[in-house]
Amino acid sequence: MTADPTERPRAGHTRRRGAALEEAILQAAADELTESGYAGLTMDKVAARAGTNKNALYRRWPNRLALGIAAYRRLTTTAPLPDTGDLRGDVLEQLRRANRYWSSPLGAVLRDLLAAAGGAAELLAQLQDQSGDAAAAPWLTLLGRAVARGEAAPEALHPRVATVAIVLLRNEFVVRGVPTAPDDVLIEIVDEVYLPLVRRRAPAPG
Repeated sequence: MTADPTERPRAGHTRRRGAALEEAILQAAADELTESGYAGLTMDKVAARAGTNKNALYRRWPNRLALGIAAYRRLTTTAPLPDTGDLRGDVLEQLRRANRYWSSPLGAVLRDLLAAAGGAAELLAQLQDQSGDAAAAPWLTLLGRAVARGEAAPEALHPRVATVAIVLLRNEFVVRGVPTAPDDVLIEIVDEVYLPLVRRRAPAPG
């Protein structure tokens, strides 16, 4: 069998195939995202950094957006949910964490990826916090705890209700284009919108 010329190693690199080559490419792309952001990510730079060539990249990811999303997901980590003992404290802390993240360099990468993906639903779904289930799960957990404590109506346990606070915060970044949301905006989202919404009474029967 003839060796694949697209995976011919660069000088100083050992030939890699399959998972080993994919791992090297993803790590190179993640490093490029960290250093230069999505705007500075190119297939040429990633290929050079990984010690391969562009054909090896294009066989795995059709374009730099798909590669950027894969590299971004490699960089993300999941932190334990806050557990302050009351719903207001939990929601406010979760919003503050999201605000710090979206204000960070990695958050800027996420915003650039979202802008580049536009309406491409299949790409948006690959972004961890854009998946409907992934986005709603932590908020449903926080709200479920509150329902068990009697702080919120059981009828509030719906993904659209549970995620209202984070959607409003995301609006500050995506629509308003703010570099970071002031803390009083987070408090307003929690006190004026989220808590009244989840504490509402269920409609009377009949």
